[in-house]
Amino acid sequence: MVVTPGGSLSERSGTERPVASLVIPSRGGVDRLPHLFHALGRQTTTDWEAIVVLDGDIDSSAGVVDAAAAELPVRSIVFDENRGRSAALNAGFAAARGQVLIRCDDDLRPAPDYVASHIARHESSTAVGVIGLYRNVYPDTAYARAYGRARDRRFREEAYAATATWRYWAGNVSVTRETYDRVGDYDEDYRAYGWEDVDWGYRLQVFGAEVILAPELETLHHIAAVTTEIRIERAFHSGAARRTFVGKHGSQVFGERAPDHGWWGRLIDRTAERDGLSQLRARARKADATLDRMPRWAAEKRVSWLVESAARSGEMHPEQVSADV
Repeated sequence: MVVTPGGSLSERSGTERPVASLVIPSRGGVDRLPHLFHALGRQTTTDWEAIVVLDGDIDSSAGVVDAAAAELPVRSIVFDENRGRSAALNAGFAAARGQVLIRCDDDLRPAPDYVASHIARHESSTAVGVIGLYRNVYPDTAYARAYGRARDRRFREEAYAATATWRYWAGNVSVTRETYDRVGDYDEDYRAYGWEDVDWGYRLQVFGAEVILAPELETLHHIAAVTTEIRIERAFHSGAARRTFVGKHGSQVFGERAPDHGWWGRLIDRTAERDGLSQLRARARKADATLDRMPRWAAEKRVSWLVESAARSGEMHPEQVSADV
């Protein structure tokens, strides 16, 4: 592991600590990071630092961080090889000097008051976890038209109505240093894609913190899942990671829910039992080629079938998951 010093904090001596530290896990982010740095350069407060943890530098992202460090208080930690998002987060938070710790993924486009708003949410209480939901930005693909944009709106509506807010812990969240240290590091058993964040949110809730969704922190997110094929691959990986979560904490933490014995539930189970990741990806490619020729309701249902089947199949076939993400 190589630590790159980067720039010094604006208007601060080398011994002072910033109020906020942003931890930015990244892999293959050479095209995403410049947009994020542009947004961070427009913040209304200068009382922050950013630590970019490169989980194996596969595209010279370290050079992008070094260039940004000439103007912004950013520095990098570079892993020699891919170690997973949990390890990247842990390294970043260990290096952070701020009292408010913000996880900010590299595909976000924060508003100018982003850092200030995270800080403000911790001024009255140190035992609080703050979540800003994503506002996903899609290119104009068949997947986005049939499924992505509508599901994104419904997701936010359901999140704000939910009581188990810890389930929405993700890539735009913050806690104080005291709370982070008491909850502990992200669990590195989540080696591939997904659920390291939900696990941490659950542990935060068990710790006794209030976990809140902050509407003013909704942030533009240039989503990676822009086709059905990409979306089902991520659903498959997430399903496998959910299996890890349930093995650690039990399924009861999600509340009682009757199994779906209707035709839809049977269809999902049959598809998941029969199809692994490669078969589901092939189905998704065919779907992407035909969604625009289908009635909108049928296109959305077709994508829903594939996404839900992929998540279930991932639980059944975790050995098909790649850890190199």
